[in-house]
Amino acid sequence: MSCGRLGAGVRMVGCVGTDPFAEEALVGLRHAGVELDVRPVEEPTGIALILVDEAGENQIVVVAGANACVGDFQVDGAVLCQLEIPDAAIESAREQADWLCLNAAPVRPLPVEADLVVANRYEAETVGSRLVAVTLGHEGAVLLEEGREVARARPPRVEAVDGTAAGDAFTACLVVSLLEGRDRREALRRACAAGAIAASRFGAQPSLPTAAEIDAILAL
Repeated sequence: MSCGRLGAGVRMVGCVGTDPFAEEALVGLRHAGVELDVRPVEEPTGIALILVDEAGENQIVVVAGANACVGDFQVDGAVLCQLEIPDAAIESAREQADWLCLNAAPVRPLPVEADLVVANRYEAETVGSRLVAVTLGHEGAVLLEEGREVARARPPRVEAVDGTAAGDAFTACLVVSLLEGRDRREALRRACAAGAIAASRFGAQPSLPTAAEIDAILAL
């Protein structure tokens, strides 16, 4: 959804249950112009319980549900996925994709070598990849190539109220910016801004910024 709000052409593949949570999960994607290739399965739609403290920090408990059934999809081009789906689905995406980004959450050993891995400072200890973007919260992010720093950026100053979707916004903006041909420093700077905007708003999907909002906050 976040990539769609940034203006990218997006196709999402995945699974949902046949319960009421399915439509709730998909409505925001439709509004963002995302093409849906989503299969209903017998398992319940995946959900997450999110607790946010007064500083905007969160803890998330994920119930995979239908996400554990993801597989047998055809993908191509640039692919972005998280670790909430089976290893076999990620391995299949690696085989089919021209370029693959993995968001290393929920943290576990990576099943494939990705072109780009996005991880927070704790997850980064468990990943190994040629190109890794490490998010550092209010300190920003650093881009490492073969373990060597090649770019660093700090986010614009905002009042953080809910960090739930900040990582998703960061990852989506970094991927879209790189695929748009922006240089790494600019891409990382835009990604930090996207994460900051998301952290300044309540909720997950409603907090995801547009490209125009990122442009505006960077122009201040």
